[in-house]
Order: sequence, then structure tokens, then C-alpha cells
Amino acid sequence: MRKTMRGVVAGAVLIGTVGATGGAVQAAPAEPRPAARPAAADIKDRILAIPGMSLIEEKPVNGYRFFVLNYTQPVDHARPWKGTFQQRLTILHKDVNRPSVFFTSGYDLYTNPSRSEPTRLVDGNQVSLEYRFFTPSRPQPADWSKLDIKQAADDQHRVFTALKKIYGKKWLATGGSKGGMTATYYERFHPRDMDGVVAYVAPNDVNNREDSAYDRFFRTVSTKECRDKLNAVQREALVRRGPLTDRLKKWAAENKATFRTVGSLDKSYESSVLDFVWAFWQYSDEAECADVPAANSSDEVIYNYIDAKSPFESYTDQGLDPYTPYYYQAGTQLGAPQYTYPHLKGLMKYGPDYFQPRAFVPREINMKWQDGVMKDVDRWVNRNAQRMMYVYGANDPWGAERFRPARGGDNAVYTVPGANHGASISGLPVGERAAATAQILKWADAAPAAVQADPSKAKRLTAYDAALDRTELNREQSLRP
Repeated sequence: MRKTMRGVVAGAVLIGTVGATGGAVQAAPAEPRPAARPAAADIKDRILAIPGMSLIEEKPVNGYRFFVLNYTQPVDHARPWKGTFQQRLTILHKDVNRPSVFFTSGYDLYTNPSRSEPTRLVDGNQVSLEYRFFTPSRPQPADWSKLDIKQAADDQHRVFTALKKIYGKKWLATGGSKGGMTATYYERFHPRDMDGVVAYVAPNDVNNREDSAYDRFFRTVSTKECRDKLNAVQREALVRRGPLTDRLKKWAAENKATFRTVGSLDKSYESSVLDFVWAFWQYSDEAECADVPAANSSDEVIYNYIDAKSPFESYTDQGLDPYTPYYYQAGTQLGAPQYTYPHLKGLMKYGPDYFQPRAFVPREINMKWQDGVMKDVDRWVNRNAQRMMYVYGANDPWGAERFRPARGGDNAVYTVPGANHGASISGLPVGERAAATAQILKWADAAPAAVQADPSKAKRLTAYDAALDRTELNREQSLRP
């Protein structure tokens, strides 16, 4: 009976209720249900909603999302109607509520997941951008006059402006070597974009005609014994030019290597030999001085040792081609180191006068030196820099000419004892490492309370990840930052 009555009452609720007069009365309207919240858009969808952004692929990585993308850029930012090109970038996505790090190598793009040191320190997202004119991010046809530091800085600015709407927290710019130069130039032209800059081993060739700092470096680095051993091997490689170039000729035939850009196998050989001592200090640790062969070693030993430190492949057409954009910039705006070789007197056929960026760029590409470009950047960094950090290696020849940011302004310059071109904050003495880390965490608004109270407690916010944190130095060519 109770069950029946419940059924009747339930039915009455659906069709109405009986009023006091027995007439049918319309049921009171039910309370409206709250509207369902739209599901948060997937981060990939948000990124691809940016006009001009397209997906190449997504790759799996623990703890992140990793996207390889194309972004449509103007060939000329001052005249965007003149054409566009596709520029590659990657996004290592952690969380939109974490800071973001804008990384560039200044060269082509590494398309596997990796974390730069600042990204590891702040536990952030990372955006990595391929530098314009490195393939495949090259306009077609290629108007090389549009390859300059201002256009590249504008590339970064457009990417940042588009992504800032998604990644709204603090941003840092970083890069090593030419990437550190790129981060500096970006800050010079767009100083309001980033909340801090961390530039590693970034050379600063203010006056391309005055490079005596490099001569001083090679006269004083390490010990006289090590310097003499390296110079003796380099000298011996030119003394034995005949038999050693025969070896190179055999290798070139086997590997179909050609020498059209440099002009001849002999010029290519001399270029690699002149590179040798620089290459040793750029990539080797001082402990490797013990492994330098004696000058009276066999032809095979001398050839193989030079090749291991300064690969003969570097100055073939095949070795040069991927780096044409760098040599073009070195010969038009950036400058390139020129130093003397007193121990090679009488042995060089072509020498420093030949050993210039113009020699390594195909002749059909026009080049014209633009004096004053680096002076402008240097002057701006000296006078206007704020929140800029530079990290150099004490044994790295590229640090002989370096940036010196304005005093104050939250700027800093660190030198890692004994370090080469792979210098990092992690290699600094304990006190300096903590100070640099605390500064970066502060810029990123990511410093824990304990670090805010005591900067000496600063340390990276992520655990080491062998897959993401591996750093590899490119040994293709040494006179390329």
C-alpha cells in the first residue's frame, strides 16, 4: 500500500498537484541546474589555435608534453606583406602555471625533448626556436639580406607574443654560445619581453679588426708545457702536409667529399689544422693535456689526433653547408676571431688572411660587412642591461672577448674555473652557484620561501633526468661559437 501511494505521489508531482478546489494546478518550476563548465581545452588545442601555428609531431616524454611545430613568420618583419616562411620550434610543456624559458642555440633545432639549465633550475616550460635560415627554416627563395640579428630578434618577439597568452607567468631567455649571443640581441631589441636573461659562453666581438684578446688567451691558458705540446703537434701537421693531405685525399674519395667552397683540398686541410689548438681548448678539459701526442709520433697518430679535435670533414662542402647561415652572419655582422700563429711562421700557405668567414660561404651568396652593429649591442648592454647574467669558462677561447653588462641593474658575470665551452652554473664554486641559482629563481618568481629568506640555500627545483638533461657539445667546427 505504501509503495502504491508513493507511486501515485510521484505521478502527481510529474503532472501536477490537486488544489483545494480540486482543480488542476501547474507544478512549480524546478530550480534551474547550474550550467556545466566547459572542459578546459587541451594544451595542444590551445597552442594550435594560434594563427600560423601547425603541428609537425608530438613525442612522448615523462612528466611533460612535447610538441614539434611550425610557425608562419614574415621574411621581413618591417614589410610583412613581402612573403612568409615556416620556422620550426618545440614546446616542452610542463604547466601553464609554471615559468617559461625561451631557448635558442642560434643554429638549427634539436627536435627531441631536452631541458636547458635554466629550465631545470626553475622547473618550467621550455620553448626552443630554430634560427632563421638554418634548414628547414629558410625562406624560398632565400634573400640572404634578411638574415640579421634584428630580424631574428623579431622572430622571437612574435613567438613570445603569441605564446604569452597561454604561458602567462614569468619568462627567461637563454642560450649557449651563439645562442647566448642570440638571447642578448633579443633583449637589446625587445627589452620588455623577458624577465631575465641567462647567456652562456657568449662571445662579443665589438671591434672585428682588433682581436688581440685571443692572442693573450693562447699565451696564458693552462701551462707552458701543455701549450708547447699543442703548438708542436699543430706545427708538425703543416711540416708533414704532403703525406697527411694524401690521407685526406683518400678519405675524401671514399666519402665523396668535395671542396668547391674553400677552393681546394689543401686549403681545407690548412683550415682544419689552424683550427686545432682553438678546438682543443673549446672542447677539451685541461687534464687531456697528458694525452697530446709527441711531435715525433707517426703520420697516422698526428693525422688522427688533429682529426679527433678539429675534424677534417669540417671544411668540406658537406661539412660547411649546414653552417652557411652562421658564416654569413660572422662575415656581415657578428665578426670572427682573428689571431696570430707565430709558431707556424713559414709553414702556412694561406694563413689568417684567407681564414675568414667569406672563405666558407659559397660565392653566389653576396656578403657585405655592416660596421657598428656589434658596437651598438655592446653599448646597449654596457649602459642599459638589467637582469642579465653571463656565464663563461675560464679555459674557453670564446670568452676572451665577452659581454660586460651595466653595473647594478641585477646583472652578473660568472667565470667557471677550468671550464671549456660547456661552462654551466652547476660548475661554479658552491657560493657562486647558489647566488646565481637564487637570482634566476627570483627572476622566474619561482624561489621557495626558504630561498627567499636565505639565497645560499638555492638549488635546482627538478631532479636530474638522464634523458632530458644530457648536454652535448657539437664538435663539428671550433671557430663557430
